Amino acid sequence: MYQLVNQINDYPEFLNWCSAASILNQTEQEITASVCINKSAFNQSFTTVNTLTPDTRIDMQLKDGPFKQLQGAWIFTALNDNACKINLELEFSFASRLVDIAIAPIFTAISNAQLDAFIARAKNIYG
Repeated sequence: MYQLVNQINDYPEFLNWCSAASILNQTEQEITASVCINKSAFNQSFTTVNTLTPDTRIDMQLKDGPFKQLQGAWIFTALNDNACKINLELEFSFASRLVDIAIAPIFTAISNAQLDAFIARAKNIYG
């Protein structure tokens, strides 16, 4: 699951709200990536710097985009050789209060559906 989440270039293939995604810079410890969201009235791109703890955690920090703040983490806890528990923690607010009121519910819905989309992707790839 860690690898699925970390394969940012593949997001448009299975996340229906993601119209584009690209890795801008990558090292063993960090990925800088840009994601374009196209959902309802929300059509924006943002860039995060993701700090990698292989197979365990991906910490995300906003670099650029319409947010006042965006930070979060994917946390992977092994249950056995073929299963893990996944937790997505995400905190965000938009730079404009008006945009925050209008768009926050859409972004919240995207965030809530994201974990299910990754689980479905894993079932599709790994069976």
